[in-house]
Amino acid sequence: MIRVGLLGLGHMGAALAQGWSRETEFELRGFDADAERMEWLASQDVLGSAGSAEEIVAESDYVVLAVKPQQIRELLEGIAPALGPGHCLISIAAGVTMDSLARWSGRACPVVRVMPNMPALVEAGVFAVCLEDSTLTQAQQKFVQGLFHLLGRVHILPEHQFDSFTALVGSGPAYVYYLMESLIEAGVSLGFAREKSRDMVQGLLEGSVKMSGQSESSVTALRESIMSPAGTTGAGVLELERKTVRSAIVDAVQAACKRSSELGG
Repeated sequence: MIRVGLLGLGHMGAALAQGWSRETEFELRGFDADAERMEWLASQDVLGSAGSAEEIVAESDYVVLAVKPQQIRELLEGIAPALGPGHCLISIAAGVTMDSLARWSGRACPVVRVMPNMPALVEAGVFAVCLEDSTLTQAQQKFVQGLFHLLGRVHILPEHQFDSFTALVGSGPAYVYYLMESLIEAGVSLGFAREKSRDMVQGLLEGSVKMSGQSESSVTALRESIMSPAGTTGAGVLELERKTVRSAIVDAVQAACKRSSELGG
């Protein structure tokens, strides 16, 4: 049986573990410096725990690096002696390049970069996967794609697009929740109870996304189809244009992209 080891069980590491825990095609183990968190996940039958990062490496075929970007060099240099050609490293650290991952691991094994987003927790994630390491076998490429496809949509991208993907999709749920917060507050200002406003906004987004997914029309065409001349929707959209909301969103994604690049050093 294929063995998958997780190093780092924070928010994203735990989300991946919980999603993969329902699979029986591979064995899943994990390690985190926070012993209580690791033990809690083990007690919920999410994964098997280990006593050290080196133990995870020794007992895994695929090693998923789910620590913060600032921690990844120290982690990789620490486990490098335990790595060998039979391993495959999978990093979800924002901004950390494949070249850095290979150097810090002593070029002991193939490296894959993956950028996830938090809806992976509910099996609705969107993942960028970079398979540009020439030492990857076809079997490894297939397994990695399948591993993340279990938790959502997978996009095979060149590494040079990863900062852009991180800014748009990795950070994207925060932008969506920011919009939801704003709409909920608007509902409250119009006299709805907060929970009622939240429930209505939840349905609004779910329905809009479903309609977009099932329509052959562009999102621009869908928006315009709702706007009648001199109507209520037009008045609202005109105010968004006056406040340059579209430009602010583009600027926000550009700022996130810049920060992702900075994290990679």
